[in-house]
Amino acid sequence: MSLISILVVDDDSNIRELTNLYLTMEGYNVLQASDGEEAIKLLKRQDIHLAVIDIMMPRKSGWELCEEIREGYDIPIIMLTAKGESEDKVKGFELGTDDYIVKPFDAKEFVLRVKALLRRNKVHAEKRMSIGNVKIDGRSLEVIVGDKSIAFPLKEFQLLFKLAANPGRVFSRDHLIEDIWGIEFDGNERTIDSHIKKIRKKLEDKNAQVTITTIRGLGYRLEEKYKDV
Repeated sequence: MSLISILVVDDDSNIRELTNLYLTMEGYNVLQASDGEEAIKLLKRQDIHLAVIDIMMPRKSGWELCEEIREGYDIPIIMLTAKGESEDKVKGFELGTDDYIVKPFDAKEFVLRVKALLRRNKVHAEKRMSIGNVKIDGRSLEVIVGDKSIAFPLKEFQLLFKLAANPGRVFSRDHLIEDIWGIEFDGNERTIDSHIKKIRKKLEDKNAQVTITTIRGLGYRLEEKYKDV
């Protein structure tokens, strides 16, 4: 089994060394970067499975790094930062972070959150499914409609995967938020609505034979869309 590599990005060397200690004790391979620019170079050269990033850094901030990772890489992100205001957490989740931990942090909780995110990603990686003319590959994070590939950021992919794995089942917004973003999510339901809207448009643009229906007062469900005969 290949070693899981975790990228820790923080301009504070003490934080880098602490997280390195906690993670290596659990058997993970840890790569360190002191700013966003250095992190991008490592991402291009190494096979990274999860990134832990600070926000306030020189050259490229954690906000910018989070956006860049989401545009080019399908890996979980944990923001580990001293910025603990509600608006900062909301911004982080809207940019695509999977979890948000405020410094000072508990070592045991930090490690458990890392394991939970890796476990969640592993579930996706082990599954492939098809519904209608849509094929979803959890290993490559690829969605194909007919013979056309659609690019989905990680959060959109996870939402689509969750709904497609349970066709016809209604999921509440709270359920989806907890499953995809985690119980510590400090945003609101509009985040889910915004992601669902983007997923729908991408599927409709490629004439996907599935539809995501809003069930008023309950949530969302995905169903196969049959042609009229």
